[in-house]
Amino acid sequence: MQFITIARHLNPAIASLAASRLEAAGFNVLRHGEGAAHATEGYSLAVGGIRLQVPESEAESARALLKDLE
Repeated sequence: MQFITIARHLNPAIASLAASRLEAAGFNVLRHGEGAAHATEGYSLAVGGIRLQVPESEAESARALLKDLE
């Protein structure tokens, strides 16, 4: 199964909210960089944000769900 990035967030709280919203809707979400962002100030900015990934087949639906968070 191929996962692709559907969103990036510099704020860990917003990334967590978005991931939780996806998970509640039944998406399988990978969160890259979230733990390090909480542990190291400035990490999110340095790496371009916390990446949220879903299976490629679910990407379009997941982006539509998150559209109102932007």
